[in-house]
Amino acid sequence: MSYESMSYESMSYESTSDKSPGTVGKSGNAGRKLSRRSLMKAGLGVSAAGLLLRETALPVFAAEHPALGTYPAGTKGGSIFVGGVMPITGPYASSGKDMQLGFELAVEHLNNGSGVTEQIPTLKKGKGVLGKKIEFQVADSETKPDVAIQAATRFIHDNNAIMLTGGISSAVSIAMQKLGQREHVIYMVGNSGSNDTTGKDCQRYGFRAQPSAYMAAKALAPVLAKELGTKLKAAYLVPDYTYGHSVYDSMKEFTEKVGWQTVGEQLAPLGTTDFSSYLLNIGNSGADVFVNVAFGADAVSSTKQAQQFGILSKMKYVVPNISQFQAKELGAEIMGGTYGTQAWWWTEQDKYPLAKIFVADFEKKNGYKPRWGASEIYIQLLVWADAVERAGSFYPIDVVKALESGHKVNSIYGEVYYRAGDHQMVRPVPVVVGKKPSEMKGPEDFYRIVGLVPGEEVLPPLAETGCKMPDISA
Repeated sequence: MSYESMSYESMSYESTSDKSPGTVGKSGNAGRKLSRRSLMKAGLGVSAAGLLLRETALPVFAAEHPALGTYPAGTKGGSIFVGGVMPITGPYASSGKDMQLGFELAVEHLNNGSGVTEQIPTLKKGKGVLGKKIEFQVADSETKPDVAIQAATRFIHDNNAIMLTGGISSAVSIAMQKLGQREHVIYMVGNSGSNDTTGKDCQRYGFRAQPSAYMAAKALAPVLAKELGTKLKAAYLVPDYTYGHSVYDSMKEFTEKVGWQTVGEQLAPLGTTDFSSYLLNIGNSGADVFVNVAFGADAVSSTKQAQQFGILSKMKYVVPNISQFQAKELGAEIMGGTYGTQAWWWTEQDKYPLAKIFVADFEKKNGYKPRWGASEIYIQLLVWADAVERAGSFYPIDVVKALESGHKVNSIYGEVYYRAGDHQMVRPVPVVVGKKPSEMKGPEDFYRIVGLVPGEEVLPPLAETGCKMPDISA
């Protein structure tokens, strides 16, 4: 599906507003009137002040900040625009569709209210954000950074997008947040597991919810040592880009700390269909454990081929970051007994009340239990909306600072917040094991959560992330 061919009308929410041009929602400036004198005190000349006073379509808070990014143009009228860029086609397409559905549900809940937003004080009213309804479009990234940037740039220039979201491929997410930094438009990363996202490629306008590869590996390694044993040999299949390299480096670090030995690393390009040469080397490596870092369609294909080669029958199987639909596509016969992490699993509804509401609403709308891609983009939109409401403005610098404040938001993951130094969300990391068919209580009961590790326990030291946060106005 291309950007040009989509029916945007069917994917947007119409909005109305009864606000007069001189007032704004529930910001601290509600009802405040502009005057030529106050504008001149702010440093505007006589002609500029008069021009601004005549532009009655702009929100009143636009006068209190200089234009930056799509502000204030993107806040005119009764609605704002949010652009989602995610893989509708390509090797990560199934994850992208799940993400799209989570995106749509988040917009619906923010615009109309829900049992989730009712439990977040700033979002109780259910009338969009700062009284403005959210309109949105979704573009296909094709899992390619250049395609994603083209679509996101169109959202910024043609739609005055006040915020961007999406991702899945870390290469795409990193490129998107760099664009957000250049354009001064906040990018709420949908999915991205690379350490670089909140490490050497961190951006002031980018915020990531998914646990980094470091966090996932640090949470997973002790469980592997306990459940599978120490002094094991591991061979890795690694996608040859930033995500794969990060996961391999972090898994190698933390598994070797518990006594494992790394005996092989096979690098495969993203989108590989024939993994036979890589799997042959893994099969001959003498490893006790096959660690598959591949994701999405690549993970499914490589796992099927590993089973055909007999690797899964002679080696233990570990997937550090399990794709959203990997178990459904492969079946519990293959994935049963597989250890790994997921950013979220739907049975967390047993622990977090808001997750239970989210799962019920999503399933009613879409006919299946949400996966972690849907959960992440959903939580990103709600946490962003909370920050806007607390800032009382869409001005990007104010919103960035609100996100950086350490304010904890009640969510489907429990209480979450962003670490200011690298913009990593601090949230639990679920460690899971695949259930055998006989253990499943329903058709989507693929995993048992063996550990829900607090985010604070697995965050990398800030000094070791490589993050050098750019200036907020750069």
